[in-house]
Amino acid sequence: MADTLFYCPDILISPRLPEQESQHCIKVLRMKEGDRLTVTDGRGTFYNCSLIEAHPKHCVVSILHRSVEERKRDYTLHIAFGPTKQMDRNEWFVEKATEIGTDLFTPILSSFSERREIKRERLEKIAVSAMKQSQQAFLPVIEEMVRLKDLISRPFNGRKFIAHCYDLPREPLAQTYRKGEHALILIGPEGDFSREEVESAIANGFEPVTLGETRLRTETACLAATHTIHVINQITSK
Repeated sequence: MADTLFYCPDILISPRLPEQESQHCIKVLRMKEGDRLTVTDGRGTFYNCSLIEAHPKHCVVSILHRSVEERKRDYTLHIAFGPTKQMDRNEWFVEKATEIGTDLFTPILSSFSERREIKRERLEKIAVSAMKQSQQAFLPVIEEMVRLKDLISRPFNGRKFIAHCYDLPREPLAQTYRKGEHALILIGPEGDFSREEVESAIANGFEPVTLGETRLRTETACLAATHTIHVINQITSK
């Protein structure tokens, strides 16, 4: 695979790189017609291509070979989080969690949310960049913001966890989660969830967990939860 990976979600329908990808190809990398490049559709396939039209707004490629990637994980990870007031902190988390490996991000609106709307398109661009940087073929899904009460009532085929800071019975995520399980983890906003929201989530099958002995920022807690799931799944039985 080439060091630089390009993203073109509709490559089989229209083998033209999006404008941002074309600009990077021509203006930054100075690629020319006939050069080889690797493209992903973000849905699990790499395409070995030849550049046949070098245009800074719409590069056209010819597919030489395609390689379908098998998912390297037998579990899925869904992080639902209360976005922070500072957008750059949300972007930082999505970038790092995409690099580590996350399947679905859901921004949630809850009682103490300081940010009540979010630009999904911006987070998607961050995720695309992180996917390419980490040489992955799967782009995580980023949902529109949803209300917490709507999210917790959704069916989910796996373990559901809610991290909170109240003095209520909780288990460390690292001790209760088991290798290979699909996981949905709720992380609250900067002011945490309300106690009523925690109790409602528990009533809907969410297990209360802690992520450590110290109080973490929202984006730190999100990344800690993501990393915990991946570390447990990398442990081999002796």
